[in-house]
Amino acid sequence: MNNTISRRRLLKSISVLPFLAGGATVLGQETPSPSVKGNIRQAVTFSHGNLRALFSENPQGLSKQLLEMGILGLDLVNPEEWESVIKTGLLVTVSRVPDASQQDSFNHVQFHDKMEAVYNDIIPKAAKAGVKQVICFSGHRRELSDDEGIHNCITGLKRVIPTAEKHGVTLIMELLNPFNHKGYHADRTDFGAQIARGLGSENFKLLYDIYHMQRSEGNLIDTINKNVDVIGHYHTAGSPERKDLDENQEIYYPAVMRAIVKTGFKGFVAHEFGPKKRDNLQSLRDAVKICDV
Repeated sequence: MNNTISRRRLLKSISVLPFLAGGATVLGQETPSPSVKGNIRQAVTFSHGNLRALFSENPQGLSKQLLEMGILGLDLVNPEEWESVIKTGLLVTVSRVPDASQQDSFNHVQFHDKMEAVYNDIIPKAAKAGVKQVICFSGHRRELSDDEGIHNCITGLKRVIPTAEKHGVTLIMELLNPFNHKGYHADRTDFGAQIARGLGSENFKLLYDIYHMQRSEGNLIDTINKNVDVIGHYHTAGSPERKDLDENQEIYYPAVMRAIVKTGFKGFVAHEFGPKKRDNLQSLRDAVKICDV
């Protein structure tokens, strides 16, 4: 009997083992396509245009196009979608948490029991699937001062961070602007940074949405440089209309991307804009090229 296994057959057999074992992203697409430099590891949100519908129609075909253009993973994937995304060779770069609310969250103590139950349930499941990041929110301000909101967020998050640390999953709190998301508490970088530094855990980071923070506070590059230690993920979109990253909007993305590279950031930058041409992927290809510095 010939015990020699061909390299092709061996790689094929290995590629399915992590999925069968519940750790599908261990051998995921960690390196970019040869078509891009790869200094910025790029992803795209599942809410981009009609991407979710395209994926539903032809998951392998769409994933092939995304990987070829330099997209390594999908953001804002629902837990029930993890398996189908991972099967295509894409990474789940950030998971949605269906029972987590932007309005009622960690900044109000009356929601801490619910948030503890929600996150202590999803974190082990995410880890088993190979999903390394799950999203979280501050909650709406209502009558709270910033100091109260920061204190309450730290107190509530301390109830779930041990689970995140145990399973190697990072909670990332999204920063949102106060114009599109009126009343949201984490509407400035400093608010989220104080929470992150107060927790002092590598398993809690900020989702620095470049579009949102341009609208909220501007001064992007300086803010990024001052908060390298607490930023774990980025989102892009053209400002102020959240459209393509082209010359018709006010953020010069190549400069922002170069600044991110200089910080030594090794995480993901995910595109979350509403493409002007909803039914094709050209705007996403263009965005990948613009950010490939």
